[in-house]
Amino acid sequence: MSKHFPTVGVIGAGQLARMTIAPATALGVNLLLLANDSSDSAAQITNHIVGDFRDLETVREFARKCDVVTFEHELIPLSIIKALESDGVVVRPSSASFLYSQDKAAMRERLAAFPAPKSWVVTDAAQITTYPVIAKAISGGYDGRGVWKIEDTTELAAVIKEIGKVLVEELIDFDYEIAVMVARSPHGQATTWVPTQTVQRDGICTMTISPAPLLSDELSEKAQKLALDVAHEVGVVGVMAVEIFVKDSELFINELAMRPHNSGHWTIEGAVTSQFEQHLRAILDLPLGSPAMTAPIAVMGNILGGDKEDMYRPYLHLMARTPGLKFHHYMKEVRSGRKIGHVNLLGDNLLELTQEVQHALDYLSGEIDE
Repeated sequence: MSKHFPTVGVIGAGQLARMTIAPATALGVNLLLLANDSSDSAAQITNHIVGDFRDLETVREFARKCDVVTFEHELIPLSIIKALESDGVVVRPSSASFLYSQDKAAMRERLAAFPAPKSWVVTDAAQITTYPVIAKAISGGYDGRGVWKIEDTTELAAVIKEIGKVLVEELIDFDYEIAVMVARSPHGQATTWVPTQTVQRDGICTMTISPAPLLSDELSEKAQKLALDVAHEVGVVGVMAVEIFVKDSELFINELAMRPHNSGHWTIEGAVTSQFEQHLRAILDLPLGSPAMTAPIAVMGNILGGDKEDMYRPYLHLMARTPGLKFHHYMKEVRSGRKIGHVNLLGDNLLELTQEVQHALDYLSGEIDE
């Protein structure tokens, strides 16, 4: 093994880390993961250390084995990131940026000059007089968790009683939601992929379509510029998802995720440079790769756990029916509603692509058997 190739430490060993292994291997970059358990998705197939990411000494010992440390989730305490930085560890994204994916109130404050839903930090339901609104846990929410549609003071009071301080946002009656993946390196090189339309069900993304089919060219350029401006404003290093509501010709920033993201999974086959390779390039301060699409349209479908436990046998039907379908299984225990993998399909016929991806999802979940 060449001593000139760096070791990238990833805190977390879920599916995002798993999908980073292939581009890291291709680049000759060594990955070392801090996993909760050896059975974690990525820990099954690459070098890892089992330990608690909430324990400073455990994370310090892990970081000493790495040239740069990054993350695949937002759960690590900010105090630990700051301690690593004070130790001289290269952490990307930095604590100064990572804060904005962990703390929604801080994010809203920092991006006050950007288009977004009106928002208020609330500790008493009496502070809000107009309903309905959206209430969000300030930290820790994902995949629809920690987000509530609130119809009246009683409902808001119940949420405040449960979690304390909440972020309340005006309810935007948006037409659809998009995500713009952006990558930025330490010396400020930045790039974006085409905006992606995300299809949600019960707060969970079930499908993405790239480029976002309802978005005009003008609005697409505006969304990409917005994402680049946000990346510069928060100083992110690495890949970041900017989730955006679209209402007529207006854009409203919803959330930030400072890591590879579900809405960028299509890039594995659908872009010249995947989000996972780009994240490695960015945090290692290598020149960024081309984000150009490899086909006119890319559709991604999330495989959610259902009645079927055997995820291998469906290959026989689905590969024969749709030879272009690409499968990415995370090798996680199948549980109802849990993301256990995704499929990608590229082409130029949007209706055909979405129908074939939906058929694959329904077949894999057990909703249909032919």
